[in-house]
Amino acid sequence: MQSVGRFLAGFTELGLMLIALSVIAVVVFGPDIPFIGGITEGFLGIVKQLGDAGLVGLIGVGILAWLVTKKA
Repeated sequence: MQSVGRFLAGFTELGLMLIALSVIAVVVFGPDIPFIGGITEGFLGIVKQLGDAGLVGLIGVGILAWLVTKKA
């Protein structure tokens, strides 16, 4: 069970690094980069939906932050 938790934690960390890299690439090179532009649009859409949700969105962000920072 611990190995599955470590795998999921590593996979989540890799995903977060890829999102950060895609945001940096869009800022540096512009939104016309194949595949990466869609990632940032999707990420910004999720952020907008959470912002529009008010308190429920804030609770969702808190849960996501807790899941990301929780050590396996």
